[in-house]
Amino acid sequence: MLRFLPLKLGRLYRCLKVLLVLGLSVILLMNTHNLFASFQKNELTDRRFINLNKCPACFGTSWCRKFMNGQVSFETWGRLRFLDVFNVKNVYFAQYGEPREGTRRVVLKRLGSNQELAEIDQKICKRATGRPRCDLIQAMYKTEFARINGDVRLLTPGVVEGWSDLVHCPSQRLLDRVVRRYAETKDSGSFLLKNLKDTERMQLLMTLAFNPEPLVLQSFPSDEGWPFAKYLGACGRMVAVNYVGEELWSFYNAPWEKRVDLARQLMDIAEQLTNNDFDFALYLLDVSFDNFAVGPRDGKVIIVDAENVLVADKRQIKQDKPENYDVWYESRFEECDREACLSFSKEALCSRVTVDHNYYAVCQNLLSQYATWRGTTGGLLHDPPAHIAKDGQLEALLDECTKPKKRYGRFQAAKELREYLTRLSAASSSAMASNAAWKVEVA
Repeated sequence: MLRFLPLKLGRLYRCLKVLLVLGLSVILLMNTHNLFASFQKNELTDRRFINLNKCPACFGTSWCRKFMNGQVSFETWGRLRFLDVFNVKNVYFAQYGEPREGTRRVVLKRLGSNQELAEIDQKICKRATGRPRCDLIQAMYKTEFARINGDVRLLTPGVVEGWSDLVHCPSQRLLDRVVRRYAETKDSGSFLLKNLKDTERMQLLMTLAFNPEPLVLQSFPSDEGWPFAKYLGACGRMVAVNYVGEELWSFYNAPWEKRVDLARQLMDIAEQLTNNDFDFALYLLDVSFDNFAVGPRDGKVIIVDAENVLVADKRQIKQDKPENYDVWYESRFEECDREACLSFSKEALCSRVTVDHNYYAVCQNLLSQYATWRGTTGGLLHDPPAHIAKDGQLEALLDECTKPKKRYGRFQAAKELREYLTRLSAASSSAMASNAAWKVEVA
């Protein structure tokens, strides 16, 4: 009886594939007129489509000239509006062209689902008028986004604390950095709010409250070595960032040597975000294979979703000295029946100088046997070569990094794991170089 089960499942799978193809064919036939229209029109020049008509309840205008001039256009599938039903996150691939530089791929984001964007509109209207619908532009001038006007010299922690993960526990030093590096103004470089126009202040505050990802990318830019995608600009409620490459998930079954190198880079990212010369700890609260991408040329791992990043100012913590501030904080491992889940205390992240959260997040959700994603388990370092599996060191370090048995064991395990992966990666590179040299000699 059981041996017939795979046959039945195989038939069911084939039937489902046929039904899916037929369904898509019907949709295409029903939308033939819209299909041709979509390919002929560049919707990114439409003010309403990119929600430029909702500014200052938007994310910025620095790239509007490029959008309106037709320099930004959707790639093939992105032009088909009936496929938006599958694009819940509202993330699109597009081509951006400059006359002298040619075209390159960029990523466009609305920074939220259609429902989330509708909800922010309703919240603005309710705060201003008490009703869920209103004139959004007029309503913005009656919200807290407008109350912080030109008379206010600085953006202070007491005003925005808790608005989003970025400012869950902000210091004045962090907020000055955010304002000074704000890219949606022509006069960037000053931490004084009064140097921003009213509309620019409202856009900054709206971004900070709704989805602070653009501000993370601006405040900790890739040009300075931070492991984030490069922020390019915004128009209305469409933000443009640099295209990095294929998502990390695409390398799940890559050759072992490649996966070791990616794992090493992930641990390096965890270390950099935890300990750096600026004394800002950037804690990743949402860690999954979809939130990282790999450069096609340099193979560099980059964070491509930075919405849920909590920034703690270590200098401020040392100065304020909250209770147990100098006691090392260990994140607690918890069994979970969902994908990419993490256990953490924001209050602890904000009040301790030494925290192992980033090591825990990368080990549990990306590298170890506990990592689950899209129905798979085993993590990026699954199925190691026989000699490494027999040695047992890698498995032991991953287990201690994820589910430590010793007190403060994760700190030491993360350090040793980085060193171990670095040695493996170097050995692989050396072996590949030797093989290449041998092939040249033979030739």
